Amino acid sequence: MSRSLRKSATALSVAVSIFVSHQALGQKVELSGKDLQWAWSTQEVAQAGKGFWPQYRGPKGDGLADENCDPPIEWSESKNIAWRTDIPGKAWSSPVIWGDKIWLTNASNDGLSMSVLAIDRNSGKVLIDRVIFTNEETQKDYHQFNSYGSPTPVCDASRVYVTFGAYGTAALNPSDASVLWQRRDLPCNHYRGAGASPILYGNLLIFSMDGFDVQYLIALDKNTGQTVWKQDRGIDYGTNDGDWKKAYSTPHVIEVDGKHQLISPAAKAVIAYDPATGQELWKVRYEEHSSAIRPLFDGKQLYISSGFSKAKLLSISPAGSGDVTASHVLWQATRSIGCKPSPVFLNGNICSLEDRGVLTAMNPVDGEIVWQKRLGGDFSSSPVVAKNRIYCFDEQGKAHVVDAQGQVLGENTLDAGCLSSPAMVGNDLIVRTRTSLYCIRASN
Repeated sequence: MSRSLRKSATALSVAVSIFVSHQALGQKVELSGKDLQWAWSTQEVAQAGKGFWPQYRGPKGDGLADENCDPPIEWSESKNIAWRTDIPGKAWSSPVIWGDKIWLTNASNDGLSMSVLAIDRNSGKVLIDRVIFTNEETQKDYHQFNSYGSPTPVCDASRVYVTFGAYGTAALNPSDASVLWQRRDLPCNHYRGAGASPILYGNLLIFSMDGFDVQYLIALDKNTGQTVWKQDRGIDYGTNDGDWKKAYSTPHVIEVDGKHQLISPAAKAVIAYDPATGQELWKVRYEEHSSAIRPLFDGKQLYISSGFSKAKLLSISPAGSGDVTASHVLWQATRSIGCKPSPVFLNGNICSLEDRGVLTAMNPVDGEIVWQKRLGGDFSSSPVVAKNRIYCFDEQGKAHVVDAQGQVLGENTLDAGCLSSPAMVGNDLIVRTRTSLYCIRASN
């Protein structure tokens, strides 16, 4: 980051901190009527109909499709493709769906233009392609493996919310993607690029900013964009090297003993916060950094992957207070755990897809391996599950469909590979590759 950018970031950080100190005490979180994940009402879900995949990892943030969803097992460029729409630029954000519109963010290769697209789910027609932010310059330590449009949008019945990290966050009108509010004053030197996606909780839009220079979570009023609370990470990183302080994880809200917790993996620790205030509740420390997953919760145990360099899968009892590393880690697994792909439940087991293509099903009670399958390839995309089948998309263009016993049902190839994660609605599998967006649907 240039000296001028560092000075600007410092000044903005001070300004935001002062602003937050006046805002964090005065606003009530509105949860009334939010029946699903404390984010969407029954009426909103009904309005979206079968086209309801409103956030990263789906309706409940766990990669699990609706029980009636039955996408194909086999496809190719010439088989079971309802449509293909090429997407110029470079962005790894995952598609989200509301009704008949698919939303995704995009960015130019140089990061100077950042945009949003709406695509008709039935035809693949581009309905909206609108530039949201333009930049005179970009952060200098950007890693080419990442993109300038990696965070996934989140939507409700009245808005689409997008973030590009420090470059800007905005709420958009879903009819034309016009900007309803925007924030471009949230500092963070992402160093390798932004990756954390936002979530909704009541009237809050919450996301993490874990960069080289600063590390914090922030909650904005989704109606106005004003800061409700901001919480700096309370982590002893054990180093002054900011490259070991980065993270890319999407937070997740769970309920424990009638109270809500915001679970947010970071570098060196996973922390639980009160989602209404940002107050820290408990933490579990680990050695890894650059965590990129979304946490998984089965109602009793919490599962998180710790990140780079060699990930561990931790099973945690989400109770207690303060540092519970020694008392609340129930088990940990170290063999073939994914750093980038998020874990998922499959027929009562927890499945981890390792970045180099080993798929492992484990008993959630003790972490013992139930089965393992070597798929090959390199994986960044998180798997999704429908009809007791797990769908895994690699970076080279191949997708594997595996059943709950570890048997490969199909191996399918598209022209380019995936860095983003698929969406599943109705019987459609919506897949974004490096070059295109596909609707995979069984031919009549």
